[in-house]
Amino acid sequence: MKSFLILNLVFQSGGKMKRLFIVISVFFIAACKDSGKQSIKDTSVLLKEITDGYYQERMRYFPLEATANADNRYNDLLPIDISDAYIDTLRQFYHRYSEKLLTINKPELTGQDLISYEVLQYTLNIEEEGLKFPSNLMPVNQFWGMHLTFSQLGSGTSSQPFKTVKDYDNFLQRISAFVAYQDTSINNMKRGMLQGFVPARILIERTIPQYKSLIANKVEESVFYGPIKNMPDSFSDADKKRLTDAYSNAILNQLNPSFEKMAVFLEKEYLPACLPVAGISNIPGGKEYYNWLANKWTTTTMSPDEIYNLGLKEVERLHSEMDKVKAETGFKGSLKEFFHFIHTDPQFFPFKKDSDVIAAYLAIEDRMKPQLKKLFNHVPKAAFEVRQTEAYRAASASAEYNTAAPDGSRPGVFYVPILDATKYNVVGMEDLFLHEAIPGHHYQISLQQENTSLPEFRRFGWFGAYGEGWALYTESLGKELGLYTDPYQYFGCLSEEMHRAIRLVVDVGIHLKGWTREKAIQYSLDNEMESEADITAEIERYMAIPGQALSYKIGQLKIIELRQKAEEQLKDKFSIQKFHDQLLSYGCLPLSVLEKSIKLWIKEQKKQG
Repeated sequence: MKSFLILNLVFQSGGKMKRLFIVISVFFIAACKDSGKQSIKDTSVLLKEITDGYYQERMRYFPLEATANADNRYNDLLPIDISDAYIDTLRQFYHRYSEKLLTINKPELTGQDLISYEVLQYTLNIEEEGLKFPSNLMPVNQFWGMHLTFSQLGSGTSSQPFKTVKDYDNFLQRISAFVAYQDTSINNMKRGMLQGFVPARILIERTIPQYKSLIANKVEESVFYGPIKNMPDSFSDADKKRLTDAYSNAILNQLNPSFEKMAVFLEKEYLPACLPVAGISNIPGGKEYYNWLANKWTTTTMSPDEIYNLGLKEVERLHSEMDKVKAETGFKGSLKEFFHFIHTDPQFFPFKKDSDVIAAYLAIEDRMKPQLKKLFNHVPKAAFEVRQTEAYRAASASAEYNTAAPDGSRPGVFYVPILDATKYNVVGMEDLFLHEAIPGHHYQISLQQENTSLPEFRRFGWFGAYGEGWALYTESLGKELGLYTDPYQYFGCLSEEMHRAIRLVVDVGIHLKGWTREKAIQYSLDNEMESEADITAEIERYMAIPGQALSYKIGQLKIIELRQKAEEQLKDKFSIQKFHDQLLSYGCLPLSVLEKSIKLWIKEQKKQG
C-alpha cells in the first residue's frame, strides 16, 4: 500500500521528479533481468559441477565401466561390489548426490540441462531404492556372472587394454582382486542359504560347467593366457619373461584354484540348497523386489499386471501378421507347423563352416549401407566388426553387441555364437543384424559416446528401455533399408518381435504368477519360431535376470508411439532423418524424459516455417 502511495505522488508531481523515476525504473528492470540471467547461468554451472562430480566419482566405484569407456585410470581396480561395506558406501554416494541436486533451482533449467537434471534425479532415486534388496546374496548365475565378465576382460579381446607393460601389470592386480571377489561370493551365498535368498536350482546347474571350463589343464590353454600369446613385440625380453612367468603363476596358483573352489562349492553345498521353483517371488521379499526390477528396466511405473496384459495383446496382434506372411509363402499348414518347417527344411541351413555365417552377416551390412542415408543424417565414426563368440561362453551366450571405445582404440563388435554352422538358421539373420549391429546398438551407443556436448554421465549412461527399445524399433526399419525382400526374412522379423512380446508374458508369469519353467517354455514354443533349445536358454535367462527382458518391447512401443505422434502432428514437415537424429541426440533416457523431450521437439518443429 505504501509503495502505491509513493508511486502516485511521483506521477502527480510531474517534471524532473517523474523523469528521474522513469530512469531509475529502467535501470532497476535491467538489473533484474541481468540478475535473472546470472542466476540461470549460475544454476547451469552448478548443475554441471554436480553431474561432472557424479560421473568422476562413479568411475571410482565402477572401474569396469571406466575401462569400458576407455578411461584407463582404474584399470587395476576390481572392487568387491557385492560386499556389505561397498553397498553401504554406494548408498551414501547416491544419497550425497541426491542432496546436492536439492541445491538446484529446477525451474531455471531448460534444454539439455533440464534433461540432465531429470536423468540424474531418476538414476539416484531408482538405484538407491534398489539397494534395499539383498541381491548381493545371489551373486552367481549363468548369464551375468562376474566369472564371465572377468574372463572376457582377461582374454585380451575385450575392453581391458593389453598394449603396455603397465596394462599387463594392471590386470595382474585385478586377478588378485578377483580371487577375493570369488571368496566373498561364496561367503555371501552361504549367508543367502541361511536366509532363503537362493536362486532356482537349474541356473546353478548351468553355471557349474562354466566354472569348470575355466580351469585350464595347461597354462597355455587358459583364456587368461591370451594376452601373453599376443604380447607386443616392443616389450623388452626381460618384461616378456617376467610377465609370462607372472601370468603363468596367476593361472596355476590363483585362478585355477579359485575356479575349482567355486565349482566344488556350487556343486556340493549350494546346489542342494537352491530352489526347485523358477520365480524370484519365492525368496523373502521377492514380489517387492520384482516390482522394483520391472520399474527399473522399463523406466516406467507400469505394474507387472499391466505389462503382462500388454504382452498378451501384442502376442495376439503379431499372430495375425505372421499368418499373413505364412500365406504369402504358400505354406498350407498351421502356424506351428510353419515354425517346424522353418526349423527343419534344409533350405534354411545353407552354411558349411563358421566363417560362412560371419560372411553372411557382412553381406547384410553391404546390402543395407546405401539405404542408411535415407533414414539418418548422422552416422557413427566408430569402427565396427562382426566376430564369433568365444567357445568358452558360446553355449550360454546370445548374440550381443560390445561397445566401441570412444577414443577409437576398440571397434564396436557384434558377437555371434555359433555352436555348429551346419545348424545355424538363416531365417532372422537380417533382423538380428539390424538390432545388435547397424543401425541398432552400434548407431545408438556410438553416437551417444561421440556426442561430446552431453555430460559424461549421459554419454556413457544406459537405460534398457531406451537402448533395447531403440534396437527393437530398428528391426522395423528393414524394408526401408532394402531388407526383408524375402518373406522368410520378414517372418524372422515378426518372429523376433513376437519373441519380445512373449517376454512380457513369461517374465511376469515366471516371477509373479507362479509359472513353472516348463510352462514358460511351452508358451513360447506355442507362439514363436525359436527352437526348443534356444527357447529353453532364453527362459533360463529370464529366470537369472528378472525384469530385464521387459525393457525391449516397452521401449519399442514408446518410440513407435512418438514417431506416430510426430508424423501426425508435423505432416509434411516431418523428416524421418531429423526424427532419428533428434531421438539419438539425447543419449539413453528414461522413457518419461524421452517422451517429454520429443513432444517439446515436435512443438519447436511446428513453429519453424
